[in-house]
Formats: sequence, C-alpha cells, structure tokens
Amino acid sequence: MPKLEAWFRSLAARDQRMVALGGAAAVLLLLLGAWLPVERRVSHLEQQVQTRQADLAWLQSIGPQLAALRDRPSGASGESLVVLADRVAHETGIARSLSTQAGGDGTLSVRLEQVAFDSLLNWAGELVQRHGVRVVSASIDSGASSGMVSATIVLRAP
Repeated sequence: MPKLEAWFRSLAARDQRMVALGGAAAVLLLLLGAWLPVERRVSHLEQQVQTRQADLAWLQSIGPQLAALRDRPSGASGESLVVLADRVAHETGIARSLSTQAGGDGTLSVRLEQVAFDSLLNWAGELVQRHGVRVVSASIDSGASSGMVSATIVLRAP
C-alpha cells in the first residue's frame, strides 16, 4: 500500500485527478453491476406476488359459485337417470340404438347396439363429465363393421 501511495503522489496533479476519477468510476460500475441484477429479481418477485394475490382474490370471489355447482343435483333439472341417459343419447345421435333397464339398487343398465365407438364415448363422456353420472361397469364388444360396437353399461346417479 505504501508503494501505491508513493506512486500516486509522484503523479502530476492532473494525473492524480484522472486516476481518482477512474477509481471512483470503477467502484461505481462494480456496485451497479452487483445491484442491478438484485433489483431486477426483487421487482420480478414483487410482480409475481401481485399476480398471485389477484388470482387468490378471484378464486375467493368465485368460491361460492363453485360450491353451488358442486352441490347441484345430477342433471341441470334434477331429472332421473333414465331421462338423462335418453336425452344425452338424443343429443349425441345414438338414441335409436339405446335400450335401458332400471336396476333395483339405483343403477341403470343401458344396452347400445351397433353404434360408432366415438359416439359411444361422446355419450358416456357427456354423462360423466357434465352430469356427474358414474359408470359402475361396462362391457364393449366389436361390431360387424369397423368402428362399430355393441355395449352394455351400468350407470349410477351421483
């Protein structure tokens, strides 16, 4: 350190000012280089917190609506499982192939003859996903032509 001080004192006044300004600029650049990434990260995290708080407020505001949907009885109008299965069969275009038989334990046995497999899946998916119907069992057999099946499905209302 004494050698550095001696070297600095040996410089002309103009050169001493330039070295001092250069040193101060170097220290300032080092501080900015360390501070800017930290500042950016903090800003990003604050933005994430604000977004998550807004999401939480929205979820809390629709919570009662979601609870009401969850507690709603099967079928928008509270219709029986037989009527619901038939109505959805008409909507999906497989009503002509459908026959039903009510079970004594609250189940409904549905027989579908020679329907397109995709239509069968649409019908079952509609019942399960939109109306909360549960599939108790299913037996699907291939049909006479490609893509056609016959099925026996046992359903239960939620």
